[in-house]
Amino acid sequence: MSLALPADTRIGSVTLAVSSLERSLRFYEGTLGWSRLRRERSVAVLSADGRTPLIELHEHPGAVRRPHRSAGLFHVAILVPSRAALGRSLRRLAMEGWPLSGAADHLVSEALYLDDPDGLGLEIYRDRPRETWRVADGQVVMATDPLDLDGVAREAGADAPWKGLEAATVIGHVHLQVASLSAAEAFYCGDVGFAPTLRRYPGALFVAAGGYHHHLGLNTWAGVGVAPPPADAVGLRRFTVRGSGLELREVADAATGIVVDLGPSGGGV
Repeated sequence: MSLALPADTRIGSVTLAVSSLERSLRFYEGTLGWSRLRRERSVAVLSADGRTPLIELHEHPGAVRRPHRSAGLFHVAILVPSRAALGRSLRRLAMEGWPLSGAADHLVSEALYLDDPDGLGLEIYRDRPRETWRVADGQVVMATDPLDLDGVAREAGADAPWKGLEAATVIGHVHLQVASLSAAEAFYCGDVGFAPTLRRYPGALFVAAGGYHHHLGLNTWAGVGVAPPPADAVGLRRFTVRGSGLELREVADAATGIVVDLGPSGGGV
């Protein structure tokens, strides 16, 4: 089956399995600035605008860290609406003493990388205006250049108070570690409906809908043929894909166990 996703496709929400809900909430709310929509026993739902659920945290006491050499989540990417917003997040992380695992200028975006308390990878990034993105030979031009951290921090303003994430913050993309790029492409492009946007990165494939640089990153940087994650590991369990006219359906990635929940825009995330 070959499908094509609508041009307004976006990532809606993500569901993460964590080992301690209290510890994760201290990080996601206190450090990153998400707001809590609700909590029911071992589940908490987080939002940026106070209305739209974007992250679900499910507590699994005793859950183990996913082995590096296994398929699964590489990072969840949080898209903030401006460079100033990225600067405020950078300053907040510095104030909290939370370490970055990396930072990069990708030409289409500027990004900060870090891990949550369970070692789950996160990216906080801002997009450059789409009209500045370059396309060569039908592929979006991206790079991994040094990020001007001082310039990003200055954008926040000298006396800008921390008020949490801005309401326009969304989940921008998801990046997965996979066992096979060809098998991942067959699933996420053939079965789900994304289209390749960049193949030039060694060991990686980026796919998207509607001309976005990528809604999904897929890589084999931990090695080809890595095993699925243990059933009791923390990590990404589900993410939603929303777009105009999409029919409700669920498909599961056999290589990772991650469920992709597709549905129409306006029908919840």
